Amino acid sequence: MIRNVEFLKVQNIGFAIVPEEPAIKDDGSTMDFYSAYFINLKDELLENVFIRSKGSGMVKDEKVETSVLRVLFEKIGPKSFVKVDGFDREALNLSNEYWISFKENGYLFDKKYVFVPGSIESQNFTEIPLLGKRGVLIK
Repeated sequence: MIRNVEFLKVQNIGFAIVPEEPAIKDDGSTMDFYSAYFINLKDELLENVFIRSKGSGMVKDEKVETSVLRVLFEKIGPKSFVKVDGFDREALNLSNEYWISFKENGYLFDKKYVFVPGSIESQNFTEIPLLGKRGVLIK
């Protein structure tokens, strides 16, 4: 029965994490801030885009897990992007996982993107299509 199921590969979709302008705290100090973006590089509309994100890892020899974030976008247009999440630099020490599912032309797709600790560093930055910013992109 499973031989009859067609498994299509996710293409022309990306997830990017980019540094933003530092945020100013109440005490006047600054905090490095990052944003995660879902990027539709396709010429087609995506529907019912569901994104689940979480972070996990070890900090000071202690296991840490972030809250799970779930976001639904009814439609994401062709050649466009949406901001999914924002976090401070401390979260870069964790594995940040984004699991997406979406409908395109009546077919349901899903894919997991994982940014491992140490991957979001300036030497790995590239120009992010459509965003006009530099960061780390996984396609």
